[in-house]
Amino acid sequence: MKKLLSYICLLFFIAIISCKKEGFINSKDALFRVSTDTLRFDTVFTSLGSVTQSFLIFNPNDKKLRLSNVQLMGGSNSYFKINVDGVSGTSFNNIEINAGDSIYVYAMVTINPNSSLLPFIVRDSIKIEYNDNTHYIQLEAYGKNAIFLRNIHVTTDSTWNNIMPIVILGSLTVDSSKILTIQKGTKIYFHADAPMLVHGTLKAFGEKYDSTKIVFTGDRLDEPYKDFPGSWPGIYFFNSSINNVLEHCIIKNAYQGTIAQNPSTNGNSKLILNECILDNIYDVAVGGSNSSIEANNCLISNCGYNIFLTAGGNYNFKHCTVVSYGNYYLQHKYPVLNISNVVDNTTTNTVNASFTNCIFYGEGGIPENEIFIKKIGTTPFNVEFNNTLYKLKDAEPTTANFIGNKLKNAAPQFDSINISNRYFNFHLKATSPAINKGSSTNLLFDLDGNNRNVNTPDLGCYEKQ
Repeated sequence: MKKLLSYICLLFFIAIISCKKEGFINSKDALFRVSTDTLRFDTVFTSLGSVTQSFLIFNPNDKKLRLSNVQLMGGSNSYFKINVDGVSGTSFNNIEINAGDSIYVYAMVTINPNSSLLPFIVRDSIKIEYNDNTHYIQLEAYGKNAIFLRNIHVTTDSTWNNIMPIVILGSLTVDSSKILTIQKGTKIYFHADAPMLVHGTLKAFGEKYDSTKIVFTGDRLDEPYKDFPGSWPGIYFFNSSINNVLEHCIIKNAYQGTIAQNPSTNGNSKLILNECILDNIYDVAVGGSNSSIEANNCLISNCGYNIFLTAGGNYNFKHCTVVSYGNYYLQHKYPVLNISNVVDNTTTNTVNASFTNCIFYGEGGIPENEIFIKKIGTTPFNVEFNNTLYKLKDAEPTTANFIGNKLKNAAPQFDSINISNRYFNFHLKATSPAINKGSSTNLLFDLDGNNRNVNTPDLGCYEKQ
């Protein structure tokens, strides 16, 4: 009898344990894992079609996990469709996952890439709720025809045209001694992990009209991401790179803009920027490290460091507007122009830098001096400002020469600045002190392609018409 009672108790205990293991975990701290946080559909859509991808939802707990809701946020109007554990729909309740088990979620997207109503990128999300927790899986697909290049190497001289937008996924590398030529009107969209690495030569020849400018930007064009700085890495010119020329190009929303490393091996300027706009760059917009850069009629606006020239080098800037206004996306923390001959704490290189008919200005931030110059040692250090409007609380640095018209702490009187609406028009008002204060140069046109006053041009990239 005692043995029978003991056996019954053992069975009862096992049953209790088994029931507990088969129950649900209800704690908010329950473990939860998915195989990815984003499904990207980067297939080239050349005609109406569907693409399917999937992810797994794991339950690593020793009890069942109940998903109270799995929902496609765009509902029935979404370009995406989902299937949860074999069932299609847009919203699912009380999905059970056994302990240590997982379920599949399939997502499908149907795109007509020729639709003029589609954005460049189509997005939605899947919301997963469990135990008072919420987790989102992002969905994104390209909604228009484009050329998609992943981890592309330019190994022969190549020319890209403007027939379709180009989307770079992974990286774009121009190999040493190879030339990549980009024709007018080409639009290139870089993913968040996609730098442009130039070991050879980049030649990008746009024209003055909006439709013929060349654009380098991130591939997130939906709100609010389309205006975020730092959305792609930037363009980098390495040791072996030579003879790079960018004309009528827009480089925006990058982490860094154009970074030139070391001099050219052939003695020419490593990088020439003509009539270019670099805007909303998170860190350095135009950077040189013991390199050689020319910039003419360029607007470098609202960046972390607009111009950052370090470790020496040779630089020539004419008719450039270099300006930053603190705004919602970028605080104005640093001077718009930084020059240094310092390689490390003890080593220096020669500096030759000339700034002619330029504007260096900022508001709504920390800097009271918008020009910062650091010189140590006795290596040659030649920095000249010729006809310049500049914001400088302190006296002019003795390490630089300021000649010609010196408009110190004069407000440039730009056409329209509305920080709250992120509207910045850096053309000059008729009352601007920068008008007719420049000296004659070889630049006959401004950033817009308008004629300049040959004898006494305006300062900055725009000539008042």
